[in-house]
This record gives sequence, C-alpha cells and structure tokens, in this order.
Amino acid sequence: MQSLILTTATRLLVALLLVFSIYALLRGHNLPGGGFIGGLIGATAFILYTIATSVREARTALRVDPANVAMLGVGVAGLSGLVAGFVGQPFFTGQWLFLFRNGDSYLPLSTVLVFDIGVYMAVFGGILTLVFALEQEI
Repeated sequence: MQSLILTTATRLLVALLLVFSIYALLRGHNLPGGGFIGGLIGATAFILYTIATSVREARTALRVDPANVAMLGVGVAGLSGLVAGFVGQPFFTGQWLFLFRNGDSYLPLSTVLVFDIGVYMAVFGGILTLVFALEQEI
C-alpha cells in the first residue's frame, strides 16, 4: 500500500538530498565530504523514492541503469589518474588547470575533482544496483 503523504514528501526530500549530495561532492576535496559521501547521499535519495513508490518507478526516474553509472564512474576515476602520466608525474598526482585568469580571480579545475566525480558515480551506481536487486527479491 502506498502512502500519499510519504510519496508527496519523498518528492521534496529527493530533490533536497540530490542538491545536498552535489554540494558534498563539490566541497569535498578542500573540506570534509567528497565523492564517497556525496554518492551515498545521492543513493539515499533514490532509496527513499524506492521505498515510497517501487523499484520500477525508481528505475524510471533514474533513467539509466545504475550498474552502467557505477562502471562509468570507475572508468572516470581511473582516467583521472592517467593525466599525470602525460606530464611525466606519478600516477594519480593531482593536476590543475586555471581558467579565466583575470587578475586575482580564476576558475581552478583539477584531476582531484574529476576523481571525486568518478567515485561519486561509482558509489551512487553501486549502492543503487545492490538495493534495486535486493528490493526486487522481496
């Protein structure tokens, strides 16, 4: 039996949890947080949606297979480590690119952030693959 109150509240909570997971991801390489905790928070949003509705509706809302997201995340994390090899440094040494330099302001992009995004995707997809498989068994 589906609860109207739970389903309605879940839609708001899913949006808030996904925004918070992106926030945790982006602040993670300088402060506590990062790809792992961000991925867990994002997966929690879809787990809550699964509990409120069903696995089928959660898969439809996700729009991609979570196993593919996990595999892509592992690939992105691994590729971020290869960048250092192209500039003659050890594997997984952080590399930075500074864009839009105007005096003191610039936009720093790093392989550390790309690695965190890969970890986010791997954790998000892995947890959801596991939870969806367990939920379908019930």
